Amino acid sequence: MSSQTSIYWPTLIEGVLIKRYKRFLADIKLDNGEIVTAHCPNSGQMIECSEPGSKVYLSYHDNPNRKLKYTWELIKMPISLVGVNTNIPNLLVFNTIKDGNIAELSGYTKFTREKSVGNSSRIDIFLEKKRRKCCYVEVKNCTLVRGKVASFPDAVTQRGLKHLKELQKLRKNNNRCVMFYLVQRMDAEIFTPEYHIDPAYGNELKKAKQNGVEILVYDVNINLKKISINRKISYKL
Repeated sequence: MSSQTSIYWPTLIEGVLIKRYKRFLADIKLDNGEIVTAHCPNSGQMIECSEPGSKVYLSYHDNPNRKLKYTWELIKMPISLVGVNTNIPNLLVFNTIKDGNIAELSGYTKFTREKSVGNSSRIDIFLEKKRRKCCYVEVKNCTLVRGKVASFPDAVTQRGLKHLKELQKLRKNNNRCVMFYLVQRMDAEIFTPEYHIDPAYGNELKKAKQNGVEILVYDVNINLKKISINRKISYKL
C-alpha cells in the first residue's frame, strides 16, 4: 500500500552526531562547524541508530519557552533514513487511518486520540462507527532493524507491557483491539518482538495475539521532505 497521507518535515538542518547522552540529549556538529545540543525525542536505547559520526538532520524551533532550540528528527543509516522522533508515528498513523489509507482500519467515522481506559492508562487511537465494534489502536515506534528484521522494543518497556494487558482487557469486553507497529525506516522485511531485550514483552505479545488482539506492522516512505506510511510487513512471534 502506498499512502498519500504525509507529514512534512520543517526545514531540516544537516549535521554530524557527536554523541547521544542522558537519553534525551545529543551533541551535534553542524555543517558550519557550530556544535549544538539538540533534544532527542526518543526514550529507547536507539540501538545502532545513534552511532557517533553519523549524518543527522535537525529541526530548529525559535520558541522562547524552549531550552533546546534544535530537535533531532532523522539519522542517515547505510540503507535508509531513520525517523528518530517518536512523536511522529502516533500522528502519522492517526491521520492515515482518518484518511482511509489503511485498509484494515478503514470504514470508521469517529476518530479520537489518547483515549482514557482503566484507572490510569490511555490508548493512542479510538475508532467508532454506529452498529460496529469500537476499535482501540495502540501505536509503537520501531527503529531497530538488523539483517532486514525489525524488532521492538529496543529497551525494557513496562509501559508497553501495560498497554498489551489493557488491550486484552478491552478485547474481553468485545471491543476490537489492534497493536500497530510503525517501522520508521525502509529496510525491513519482517517484524518480530525483541525477546533478548525484553522477554516479558515478547511473551505478552504472543498472549495478546492468542486472546484476539490484532497485530499490524507497516513501514514508511521517508525522505528529507516528508514521511508517509508505505507497505504492510509480515511478522513472526
